[in-house]
Amino acid sequence: MRGRLIWGALILGALVFALQAGEYSTLDIVRQHRRIGELTARGDSLQHAVDSLTQAEKMVRTDPATQERIAREEFGMVRGDEILYRFIQDSTAAK
Repeated sequence: MRGRLIWGALILGALVFALQAGEYSTLDIVRQHRRIGELTARGDSLQHAVDSLTQAEKMVRTDPATQERIAREEFGMVRGDEILYRFIQDSTAAK
């Protein structure tokens, strides 16, 4: 009876050692798989951002309507036949 108990403890110890000891334990492997999933999701998100920026760059380089919108909004440019009125509020005026 005592011999069986010792053998059982040795087998159980060897099993625990096989699963948890060594360079990568079972817990480390589970953490690594979770980290791989997180990094894959982040990579997919970054790829989506790159695709969106690539599309935006293409529009800026080739689409005249986008170029005109940017020229008007960012630089205040107008066409040759247009007049631009700018209204400036006096910040010293009493309210």
